Amino acid sequence: MNILVLNCGSSSAKYKLIEIKKNVTLAEGGVEKIGLPDAFIKVKLPDGSKREIALDITDHNGAIKAILDILTGAEYGCIKSFDEIDAVGHRVVHGGEKFSSSVLITDDVKAMIRECYGIAPLHNPVNMAGIEAIDAILPDVPQVAVFDTAFHQTMPASSYMYPLPYKYYENDHVRRYGFHGTSHRYVSRKVCEMVGVPFKEQRIICCHIGNGASISAIDHGRCVDTTMGLTPTEGLMMGTRVGDVDPGALVYLMQKYGLTAQQMQGIINKESGVLGITGISSDMREVVAAAEAGNERARLALDMYELRILKYIGAYAAELGGVDVIAFTGGVGENQTETRRNVCDKLAFLGVEIDEEVNSRLWRGKDGIISKPGSRVKVAVVLTDEEYMIARDTEAIIEGRDPE
Repeated sequence: MNILVLNCGSSSAKYKLIEIKKNVTLAEGGVEKIGLPDAFIKVKLPDGSKREIALDITDHNGAIKAILDILTGAEYGCIKSFDEIDAVGHRVVHGGEKFSSSVLITDDVKAMIRECYGIAPLHNPVNMAGIEAIDAILPDVPQVAVFDTAFHQTMPASSYMYPLPYKYYENDHVRRYGFHGTSHRYVSRKVCEMVGVPFKEQRIICCHIGNGASISAIDHGRCVDTTMGLTPTEGLMMGTRVGDVDPGALVYLMQKYGLTAQQMQGIINKESGVLGITGISSDMREVVAAAEAGNERARLALDMYELRILKYIGAYAAELGGVDVIAFTGGVGENQTETRRNVCDKLAFLGVEIDEEVNSRLWRGKDGIISKPGSRVKVAVVLTDEEYMIARDTEAIIEGRDPE
């Protein structure tokens, strides 16, 4: 069964075509800068190299058409016709309280995805654009929505409720939803396979640390808490997102500078975090290089970044009544050896002992266990694979099974 996985962003559309029965990736790449004069599609070749092809792409419909043309084209294609695509799985960021698992996309599902536009204005509309593009180009191919928020729907009310007037939950569904759920679901299971323990008997803290970052507490197979909230802005300090901040500070700045809600949204989502503190970049590689060269603001940003990871791990260990497994994933979690070391060194009181030699080797596409054999808490680096999870869920739903 060939499943096309699509992840549409505001100006991008990433894809991966997976033969799910064999777990073989047939093709992958993505369209970048949709709607801009320098739009292009990036194609990953069988030898691992990448090729960029300039294209005139004005919208997501054109981007999806370009992807399908590449997949069936003579030069880079891997299938002969669209008929070889059996289903399409979409990453959809926000499912609200409507969805606790992946679903077959119907008109009713589309309507409920649209209902979440207000709380996910940067994500759900472009996710829907990808769905509608497939409707137009491949109208007979079944589509499945896999929600970032679904994995976190097992949280108890004590975790997901905000201490705001209750009417805002009743009337407006304002609560913590959490994101990166597909990654947390994959990584929490995978890390248990790696360390040889049963998933549903562990207390797991899963750290998806990248330009967007979140941590989840998973107790015996169920997510019980997570750092992101109503939107992906809450929680950890991120590349450009503010994370936890006194809401009074935001009100103060809005009043002082006459900022609109839209302007403040831009500040907390695109101008804050690591970029906001350093004034240099949201790319951790550049920030680390600047810190090593003596840039004090870069060093401050790294210290703040790591401290917030440490705080949440400590809080979730208390909430879980202990921790058995800690997993690091995401661009920073998988590649930033110093961040993992600095965080884990301060977790010795929990029984965390990492093997620094092993830790220093795990980056650039490598994963493995970084804790010492005698460590009470097992710690591992896990390469996340959200596309595989989306494809697996899509396969299950198309075959009439419940996703695992």
